[in-house]
Amino acid sequence: MARVPRPKPARLPEKLLQIRLALELSQDGMLQRLGLGETLSRTTVSAYEVGTSEPPLPVLLEYAQSAGVWVDVLIDDELDLPGKLPSPTKHEGIRRKVSARAKKH
Repeated sequence: MARVPRPKPARLPEKLLQIRLALELSQDGMLQRLGLGETLSRTTVSAYEVGTSEPPLPVLLEYAQSAGVWVDVLIDDELDLPGKLPSPTKHEGIRRKVSARAKKH
């Protein structure tokens, strides 16, 4: 029996890159900020940012905490990151315009 791949957040790579750039960090600097400098490499961060690899949940949590947003904001393609990162208070994201597909459900 074939396994069906789980759906992946399409906008996750762009959001991870947006966080790193907003924090003005290199890929190595992002690893240090996440507390993962000893376990991951900058090629791993690059893979997250271009979408060839998906970070495990604990890493997503670290990204969300570094940006001051709820982890939902990273995962939900219908939510945008706030304009200012890191957010001074934990931010729940900005709802995108409702797509025609979403209106049908």
